[in-house]
Amino acid sequence: MIPINLLPHRAARRKAQQQQFFVLAGMTVGLAAAIVVAVHTFFAGRIETQVERNKYLESEIVLLDKQIDEIRKLKEQTQALLARKRVVESLQTNRTETVRLLDQLVRQLPDGIYLKAIRQTGQRVNVIGYATSNARVSTLMRNFEASPWLESPSLIEIKAKRSALSSTSAATRGFGMLPATRYRRRVP
Repeated sequence: MIPINLLPHRAARRKAQQQQFFVLAGMTVGLAAAIVVAVHTFFAGRIETQVERNKYLESEIVLLDKQIDEIRKLKEQTQALLARKRVVESLQTNRTETVRLLDQLVRQLPDGIYLKAIRQTGQRVNVIGYATSNARVSTLMRNFEASPWLESPSLIEIKAKRSALSSTSAATRGFGMLPATRYRRRVP
């Protein structure tokens, strides 16, 4: 006799194939989900690391900005102190010049000349006074020209005035002079 299989083998095979398909589909979906989760976790970690780096850099930038402000303030203080130092140094170097100027005026002043006013503006000195003759004024001008400390004297004007106190007929000459008298610093 011929054996006849009455079991529905096609249906069993189809059921087994469907079961195998669903298992493979489930495994594929599970693997895809695992890959998505792994990629998401990886990139989330990278993003979190970058955010931490950014926070660290921002905090360091804030610290550096504070340090830059401190450095700027220190530079301003340094500039102010240097300016004060320059002023003190200029005062130290110029403090003997007034004495030297007055000494030179006394040494160069011939008899018969009387100074009424002396004004200094920067390096220029204006001298106003009286002389008994024009020759005395020219002697004063030559003396100023020959002085090692005074330079470029220039006579502005000479006016002849009669003094009410003078009983003689000699006129007193008033002179204004700008010995553009600049100081000449002697180099040691």
